Amino acid sequence: MNKFLKVYMLYLKKYIPLQTKIMWMLKKIRVIGLIGFLAFYVQFQTSAQDVHFSQYYANPLYLNPSFAGSIVCPRIVVNFRDQWPAVSGTYVSYAASYDQHFDALSGGIGVLFLGDRSASGTVNTNAISLIYAYKLDLSRKVAMRMALQATFQQKTLDWTKLYFPDMIDPKYGFVYETKENVKYLSKGIADFSAGIVVYSDKVYGGISVNHFTQPKEGFMTSDDDLSRLPIKFTGHVGALLNLNKHRNKTTKRMGDMSISPNLIFQYQTRISNGASYATMNYGAYFNCYPLTVGLWLRNGFKNVDALIFLFGLEYNFFKIGYSYDMSLSFKGSGGSHEISTQFKLPCPVKARRIRALNCPSF
Repeated sequence: MNKFLKVYMLYLKKYIPLQTKIMWMLKKIRVIGLIGFLAFYVQFQTSAQDVHFSQYYANPLYLNPSFAGSIVCPRIVVNFRDQWPAVSGTYVSYAASYDQHFDALSGGIGVLFLGDRSASGTVNTNAISLIYAYKLDLSRKVAMRMALQATFQQKTLDWTKLYFPDMIDPKYGFVYETKENVKYLSKGIADFSAGIVVYSDKVYGGISVNHFTQPKEGFMTSDDDLSRLPIKFTGHVGALLNLNKHRNKTTKRMGDMSISPNLIFQYQTRISNGASYATMNYGAYFNCYPLTVGLWLRNGFKNVDALIFLFGLEYNFFKIGYSYDMSLSFKGSGGSHEISTQFKLPCPVKARRIRALNCPSF
């Protein structure tokens, strides 16, 4: 049995007779204390699930590293996500990336930064990745990009935000210093991922594999299976269909319309207990330049997880999107809010002749 669970059980046996005397005190204890303890328990004793973003194509390098250099021209992307704002101990994630195609390298280079604050900053994760995506023309109309991604991740624990049973006084509540000790409050790891995407003018699809080396990210456990970062598999396919017969493919005009059906499957194991995280995401976009509206259904197989509403605005080099996750499996969570911004920088003249990947922006 887990060490912390044993301590907690001893506490219950000792103080249950006094529970009526301290009930009023427990009600005043901040919910963040419990959330901090749960976050601590989850982070050290089970493998963590990857950060989730609902605007899949507005964070392209995170969805699949093969998207590095996919639009050929330099691109800057910034993302922010606030998950379950109605729950004390919020989960906030953010990402920023830069990518560009370099003809001299026969492919694209990308840099991705990812940050995550769990349980109001009890556990913080920051990662930076360097990506190279090789481009190969399979035919005049079909191209492929194959990518490798190297990541350095730093995870830290704010010990001051955790509460343990040995800190509780039966009369005054949490007043003592804990005797628990964590060997490492910060852990850095190297991680590797890979991806591939195949595309034509109208259809695209790809597969990515994250954490295929399964590095150990735990702070204190010596069990390899408990501390290893589980592999994540992502498969995605979609199409972008223009509704204007005589539309110029190189430029967009006001009122140009298109639709884009999409399907994304994600699977990540949890090594510690054999369970897994798997979702099938069904989505579609309707574009009437400069506006985009989208709708996604995230199905967790065991239950329908969320309905995602998306709105985007695109004009020349700038794009901004907002999405709201209406949770169907966690009532009272407040859903999730997500904002994305994209900047397309001037493209080198020579690079303009290279076929870009034509897919949704959000």
